[in-house]
Amino acid sequence: MNTMQGYENFTYELDGNLYINLTSKCTNDCTFCVRNEKADYFGHKLWLAREPKAEEVIARLPEDIGAYREYVFCGFGEPTIKLPVLLEVAREIKRRGGTTRINTNGQANMIWKRDVTGELAAVIDKINVSLNEATAQDYAALCRPAFGEAAFAGLQEFAKLCAEKGIDTWFSVVDVIGEEKIEACRAIARACGVTLRVRAYIG
Repeated sequence: MNTMQGYENFTYELDGNLYINLTSKCTNDCTFCVRNEKADYFGHKLWLAREPKAEEVIARLPEDIGAYREYVFCGFGEPTIKLPVLLEVAREIKRRGGTTRINTNGQANMIWKRDVTGELAAVIDKINVSLNEATAQDYAALCRPAFGEAAFAGLQEFAKLCAEKGIDTWFSVVDVIGEEKIEACRAIARACGVTLRVRAYIG
């Protein structure tokens, strides 16, 4: 799939937010991922020809930071893979008074082999962690993480640490997993001290 033509869409607009696309790399290979089906998302071509430097992203931020509700680190890849760039861009957005969010698989601490949640808490307002499933086994089958079944406990610990440091943190699941699994996910969220948001499946 990486043979697809690459673009330099480091930012894209959606629903009144500016999305920041730092990488096409991911530690998951989710069976349902939109990038497996097509090269674009709501008309935005997100496969990157190269990864941007922080200053290139900052150059694409609007002069009036209030032009967007939120600045969301989210693209075809896992944004925390590019943690130093993410932190630098987020720092600039916060300096100007913007609201920052990360949509993540929650594996940042596993990727960096240390607790990075303190660094995130300094510049990130909100974190949406994709929980996706109710058990480690089901998560591994659905998301095919590089870290195997351990990723499921890892993302829960990450969310818990983010919430403890004052980041507005929640888990998200898609409604197609069914009510029984959603209830199990609610219990996981409660145990981690975060909320659960159930999203409608986008085909």
